Amino acid sequence: MSDSADTPKTPDAEVIALAGKLFDAARQGDTALLGAYLDAGAPADLSNDRGDSLVMLAAYHGHADTVRVLLAHGADPDRVNDRGQTPLAGAVFKGEAAVIDALLEGSADPKAGTPTAVETARMFGKDDLVARFEAR
Repeated sequence: MSDSADTPKTPDAEVIALAGKLFDAARQGDTALLGAYLDAGAPADLSNDRGDSLVMLAAYHGHADTVRVLLAHGADPDRVNDRGQTPLAGAVFKGEAAVIDALLEGSADPKAGTPTAVETARMFGKDDLVARFEAR
């Protein structure tokens, strides 16, 4: 007879629905909703099935204020997804200047991930960002 402690638990429908709500809030920049859940104890580094964190989703969709709230709640600015990408590299790819500023203010490392934010900036000819990142 197996011990129930050894059996992996499947999240219940309510937990899955809540996670979906948080991922949507990050994508849509619903900073107030996300902040309220973070204040209530939701994990700031929650990631989806592709390893995209809430910060990654907010950054990729251009929501600098949401990124700042997540970072203020302890989210890791350099957390890579399953493809090795960081939020900063994603923001560089999308051309999101305000998000880049928010991530750098939150101590994001331009040399983290694959490709790094430096490499991404170089790929797209964003010499001003390359210089800014290399000066850090």
